[in-house]
Amino acid sequence: MSTELIGLIGTILVIILMFLRVPVAFSMLTIGVIGIGLLSSFPAAFHAVSVDLYHQFASYQLSVVPLFALMGFLASYSGLGVKLFNMADKFLGHIKGGLCLAVQLACAIFGAISGSTSATIVTIGPVAYPEMKKNGYDDTLATACIASGANLDALIPPSVVLVVYGIATEVSVGSLLIAGILPGILLMLLFMATSWILITRKPSLAPTKAKAPWSERWNSLFHGGVVQVLIVFLLSIGGIFLGWFTATEAGAVGAGGMFIVCLFGKNMSFKVLKDSLINASRLTAMVFLLIACAMVFSRFFAMSRIPIFLGDLVSKMDTSKWLVFAVILFIYLILGMFIDSLAMILLTIPVFYPIVVGSLGYDPIWFGILIVLVLSMGSITPPIGLNVFVMQGVLKTVPLYTIFRGIWPYVLAIVICCLIIIAFPSIATILPGLLRG
Repeated sequence: MSTELIGLIGTILVIILMFLRVPVAFSMLTIGVIGIGLLSSFPAAFHAVSVDLYHQFASYQLSVVPLFALMGFLASYSGLGVKLFNMADKFLGHIKGGLCLAVQLACAIFGAISGSTSATIVTIGPVAYPEMKKNGYDDTLATACIASGANLDALIPPSVVLVVYGIATEVSVGSLLIAGILPGILLMLLFMATSWILITRKPSLAPTKAKAPWSERWNSLFHGGVVQVLIVFLLSIGGIFLGWFTATEAGAVGAGGMFIVCLFGKNMSFKVLKDSLINASRLTAMVFLLIACAMVFSRFFAMSRIPIFLGDLVSKMDTSKWLVFAVILFIYLILGMFIDSLAMILLTIPVFYPIVVGSLGYDPIWFGILIVLVLSMGSITPPIGLNVFVMQGVLKTVPLYTIFRGIWPYVLAIVICCLIIIAFPSIATILPGLLRG
């Protein structure tokens, strides 16, 4: 049996195990060990496991994950997300579809201190949905707006997905985090435009509410956490851009800054700190285990020579490289409907990254941003749209089909965002270029 055939069988087996609900990390670890054993020897396979697991869990670069995770959970459990939505509501609530716009703005601002889409839904959803329901907003629009808006966290730094992509591809994590800013803002504006168009065409979806007095608006702005979030964001992410910190140091600054904000804002308690530390630890353990096991599988995949075979095949194909790239993005979209974003990146990077960056010559940062956008579509589309399931779990009273029914206009917005970034790659690369310069 050829090495390429063993690699192909191993990849298929990993996908089968995941569909059988075997944890992704253990699926990749099991097949990786067996594959290395078959291609080399089982003593070598066990040695590879011990080396990869140790190096990943001891990695200084990976320490950015628990720091950014703690930063986000502190903001969530301290109630800062609630204040952000209330501020956005005061300024935008009276506009046509204003609460939808407020949700998108709150998700974007919360994304500047949290890299988890699930955390955003859990934080913003229980506050925004009752307010939208009270003001007569249609369930389909309200729930879809929140579930899609959470995807902004996957782009706007600090993004755990971009951090994992950077570690898996050995691309600068700092550059990737900076690269997500402009695409994140663009996607937010497209989501806002989508909500406005939907409500303009059918006003009954969202009645207009009364305008808040300016005194309430200014009070929510200065006491609603926006200023504090801006300061923490500028210190951590701005520090990367200005060359003051590495990505890991920026994570420490962000987590420390958020702790101080919560402490002086009287939002800190022993329960908030305990819950934040516990959930940050759980997320960190999951990400670390995923990356470590993916490295074992990647080692097996490289030994199978499939990346080299695919690269040679693509270079010899008499077809447009854009067509090849479009097929790869379509594969990401389909698999993203069934598999979590982090697992998808770690599973597919050994296959597609050498083709896209090596054979086709595309920019790795630009490719990373597009992957995140395409996987964002998968996270809100059936049959297994993770954001939709989280949203339904938070609200409990809204059926899944109601949320899925309203999600498609926002999927179209993500498609438009992808097309714009494909047409104008500098949207994703200009800020990292300034960072490198």
